[in-house]
Formats: sequence, structure tokens, C-alpha cells
Amino acid sequence: MIISVDHGNKSIKTPNALFTSGLIVSEGLQGFKTDYICWNNKYYTLTEQRIAYLRDKTEDERFYVLTLFAIAMELRKMGQLQPMLSVELAVGLPPEHYGTLRDKFANYFKRGSIQFVFNDTPICLMVQQVFVYPQAYAAVVPQAEKLRETPRTFVVDIGGYTTDVLLLRTTRPDMQFCRSLELGVIDMNNAIIGKVSALHDIQIEDDHIADIIMGRPSILPQEVQDTIFSETRSYSSQILDKLRELKVDLRATPAIFIGGGAALFRNFIESSPMVAHADFIPDQRANAIGYGMLANAQLSRMQTYNGGGDGIVRG
Repeated sequence: MIISVDHGNKSIKTPNALFTSGLIVSEGLQGFKTDYICWNNKYYTLTEQRIAYLRDKTEDERFYVLTLFAIAMELRKMGQLQPMLSVELAVGLPPEHYGTLRDKFANYFKRGSIQFVFNDTPICLMVQQVFVYPQAYAAVVPQAEKLRETPRTFVVDIGGYTTDVLLLRTTRPDMQFCRSLELGVIDMNNAIIGKVSALHDIQIEDDHIADIIMGRPSILPQEVQDTIFSETRSYSSQILDKLRELKVDLRATPAIFIGGGAALFRNFIESSPMVAHADFIPDQRANAIGYGMLANAQLSRMQTYNGGGDGIVRG
């Protein structure tokens, strides 16, 4: 069974689940009812407080525990959560980091038999193989047939802390042309929250900003809404300007925008003179879905040729 997980700086995604990349660690179970994992004599619960940005997510155990949550929650959604589990894991990395970190990232999940408790259910988990793929590329896999018609396409993944760009030549990723900017939705939100507080003496949160940008009902004063719109437009222009500096000219090459930031910036991107043609994949789970599709295809090829090796599969 293949379980695919997208390890975002802002949120963890599987094909059927999405939750914030945040953990609370304690020595005992908290009194309130919530999903929890007990592993290595520590209790973990999820929180909306995000983990600080990590370029290398293998630096500590937090993203491993978040992966245990992702696997358990995905299997629960599928109705296949059992005490004994054997899975293949499909994951991904930003294209610019893929070549240097993929083996380390794969080994991070290869730990033999792991025993933990999820919501009072003891689980013995074995990760048989780890498939590693470039982010952004995975998200557009379902559109492969359409992409065959276009010789060059930029895939722009606007995430929580970074904006990653990959060049596709028809359906093949050009791993020699990967760009990454440390510009993302979280950085923008922090700047807007600070500016709204300074200008209007009102404390807002990420959800307030998303409500305004997406046109959802809000009781915020009009001048606050105007500030949010103005700052978002300015930030989206900043991303496009920085991409152009990195030779990502979206006036000459069509682009597909993905990630949580793509939906927030869509109106600003579509109206920008810096973008000639843009398609959008608004589903934040797109990378996770793509990892699963790529892993299924690769596993079929491996079975055909009787492969296996070290259990680490370089996509």
C-alpha cells in the first residue's frame, strides 16, 4: 500500500488529509479529546502553531512524528487503519534541494519496524520503500497529456515559506533549471499583520487575511481590508519581480501555479502584465496526489523488472 505525504512548511498534506505542520510534545496525555500519538514514551498532539522554517526537515524528529500522524490519518480516512501496517511511502522535496537532500530524506523514514500508539490503538509500522520526487513536478502529473502540447512550462509552487520553480520540457522536469525564493504566504501574512497593527491598531490573524483576499464575509473595517489588498498586491508583484531576476520570464513561457499561495494570489497574478498565460491548481493536496501516482507507476515498473534494492527509490 502506498501512502503519499507532502511535507509543507505550513501544512502536511496527504490525498485525503490536511493539517498544520505543528506539534505539542508532553510527557503524558492531555485531558482534552484530540488525536494523539505516543512514541518513544512521549505524547504528541497537533497544533496550529507552525514549526519554524527548516530547509532540512531531518534535523530533528518533528517531521517524522508529523508523518506518523499523516499515515495514521490517511489510513483512517480510507478505513484501513490496522495494528500491523506495511506501507510504501511517497514523499517529495523542493526541486532545488532534490539532488542534495533526497537520499538523506529517504533514509529519515527508513527505520525498520516502528511501534507507536494512535488514539489508543497500538500500531506496528514497517515502511518498506521510500519514493522521493521533486515537488511542483508531482503536482502537474495528472495534466501530463495537456503538457505534451507545450514545449516549455514553468511550474511555480507558492508555499508557506518558499516559492519554488521548476521548468518542464513537455512532461519532463529540467532539473538543471530549479529556482527557489524564500518568499511565501507566511512571510507575507506576518508583514501584513504587523502593518495592520501599526496603521489601524487592530490585531488580525492569517484567517482574516485569507477571508479578505478570497472575498469571504468579514467585519473588518474597510480601511483594514484596503491595507490587506494593497499589501497582497505588492507582495505578489515582489514574487514575480524576483522570479524575473532569476530568469523566470512568465511573459515568454506559460506557467502553472500551485500551492496554497496560488489560490491567494490568483487574482493579482492573472491581472499582472508580468504573466502572459497562467493556469492554476488550487488543490493544496496536489503534490501528495502526484507522489502517489508517480509511486504507483514506478512500483509497477520495479515489480515488472524484479527490482527492490535498498528500499530507497530516487524518483
